[in-house]
Amino acid sequence: MDSLPIWRLRPARPDDADALALVGAATFLESFAGLIDGAGLVAHCAKQHSADAYRAYFAKGAKAWLAEIEPGGAPVGYALLCEPEIEHAQPGDIELKRIYLLSRFQGSPIASSLMQAVIAEAAGATRLLLGVKDDNHRAFSFYAKHGFETIGTRRFDVGGKTYDDFVLARPL
Repeated sequence: MDSLPIWRLRPARPDDADALALVGAATFLESFAGLIDGAGLVAHCAKQHSADAYRAYFAKGAKAWLAEIEPGGAPVGYALLCEPEIEHAQPGDIELKRIYLLSRFQGSPIASSLMQAVIAEAAGATRLLLGVKDDNHRAFSFYAKHGFETIGTRRFDVGGKTYDDFVLARPL
């Protein structure tokens, strides 16, 4: 990345659900097109990355942060922290459900800023958990740099097809 435009990170609110849905679907498609069944990708994004899905997370107490680029405050990434939905969770754990950034901005300080916001909010929990597709090497490197280690595996459904994920944890 030659020159990073002016950007900001701010807490997301339920009225940001449309922006979260747009970035979530775009980054999921961008990351997995050609690696995961196309119809499954579309079905997954329609369900898991709908504005209603994000509003439901907020209604259950989830926290999120939105990265925006100037001019105009276009959304380019976000992180979502929620009660654990991972079966490996233990009492006191919290889950980093999503941390997504458009590829054009990966490798910039934005991703680490999102992670730092999540870690600060998770203070007081025992561990921070997340799931990552088993062959997503770039994500593994990012998570390792932030203190995550593999603690197990799981099967993950994307549009009716299952894929292998690793479950990672970071002590807090």
